[in-house]
Amino acid sequence: MTAAAPTNSATNSATNSAIVTDYKARTPGSGALFERAHKVLPSGITHDARYLDPYSIHVARAKGARKWDVDGNEYVDYFGGHGAMLLGHSHPAVVEAVKRQMDLGTHYGSSHELEVRWAELVCELTPCAERVRFTASGTEASHMAIRLARAYTGKDKIVRFIGHFHGWHDNVTAGAGATYDGGTTPGVPQEVSALSIVMPSDNVAAVVKLIEERDDIAAVMFEPSGASWGQAPLPPGFIQAVRDATTKKGVIMLMDEVITGYRWSSGGAQKALGITPDLCIQAKIVAGGLPGGAVAGRRDILDRIDHDATAAKKIERILHPGTYNANPLSAAAAVTALTLLRDEDLAEKANKTAAELRKALTEVLVQEGVPWGIYGQSSTFLIYPNPFNDPIDPATFDPLKVPFAKLKGARGAGPLTGKIRMGLMTHGVDVMGSPGGFVSATHGGAEIEKTVHALRQTVRALKAEREVKAV
Repeated sequence: MTAAAPTNSATNSATNSAIVTDYKARTPGSGALFERAHKVLPSGITHDARYLDPYSIHVARAKGARKWDVDGNEYVDYFGGHGAMLLGHSHPAVVEAVKRQMDLGTHYGSSHELEVRWAELVCELTPCAERVRFTASGTEASHMAIRLARAYTGKDKIVRFIGHFHGWHDNVTAGAGATYDGGTTPGVPQEVSALSIVMPSDNVAAVVKLIEERDDIAAVMFEPSGASWGQAPLPPGFIQAVRDATTKKGVIMLMDEVITGYRWSSGGAQKALGITPDLCIQAKIVAGGLPGGAVAGRRDILDRIDHDATAAKKIERILHPGTYNANPLSAAAAVTALTLLRDEDLAEKANKTAAELRKALTEVLVQEGVPWGIYGQSSTFLIYPNPFNDPIDPATFDPLKVPFAKLKGARGAGPLTGKIRMGLMTHGVDVMGSPGGFVSATHGGAEIEKTVHALRQTVRALKAEREVKAV
């Protein structure tokens, strides 16, 4: 499933790159912190997505759509807390709610009113949510949802899709890594990986046939955006076909809304698409930008962790402890954020800005004669830097016409992707490693203008270094 590795003229840390030289000259404080971090943290980082050669920036503060590094450089931020900050950084109402809760206590070890209100909002906004259970992260929610599906159905196999990311626990590593071949991951027993049936997502007929013919499938799990929040989009009709097949067969449809929840719409991708899963997992926005996740869905499935329901049926209950489940600080942020999302339609505002941004960035590529592509869904954008040098017209770019291996392979384009990111940062824009990012409800015209300028200057610098050939 992998394409041939793209080639580049230099490594990121090469001294003959003006882009890298400028980046390092602007960020000596981050460089010094990296030297300290490298002594105590693997690769000097605490999250794989923060890796950058020679080093990533270290941020000192953030507000709205902007953030500032330890050297005082200002950036339009598209990392967005890995997608969590739809309201922007340090939203005044969220900050006030968390400060108020700090004075009342950070951890009761007891139930509290905010967790009830949080659950009520999730059930109000999320179409599938008859019941909800909170976790401390999206990975925990993913782990719990799979266990629920297996317990409810009495079956073991989980159908997943190549490149779709559902956290880092053992059950979901096969097919989500760099090779995307469905094989096991170091440290994960082959017997665990074998419990997943990993399929490509470009042939929905094959997926439907699999569901129809097998009797050992507990759930079909996927990102409704397509792999990696839409880097490799799903073909039209995919989700509805899976919904029809799973309903007919009695298989649980498990929608991973960790990214799309409350971003694709106030009710997530399921509301935007009008297709309701049996279970969904949420994180990031669901906790108002603080740590937290959730499993939401049908009552009869969530009843497998209910004391009374399992006792009445005389079946063993699934245990679900968790020290930080519905932590009061996260609950305070979540209640405030979800109320604002519901009442002010902030998802739609971010979606509109992102559409304008994608259009403006496409115009830069057209004007500069750069054979790349700009795409994305909802309030996201992605840059396809075409490391395989295929003939591409940015004005008509369609990611569905690019093979999966190339779309995902672009993320591993090494020096080219790194230089794009450093070039953008040199001009005050920070993006994720795809490259691409998340637009918040606080981004607007000024941020679009700055991002357009940054991309234009970056592609011109890449032309000068012969990393990009104009057409």
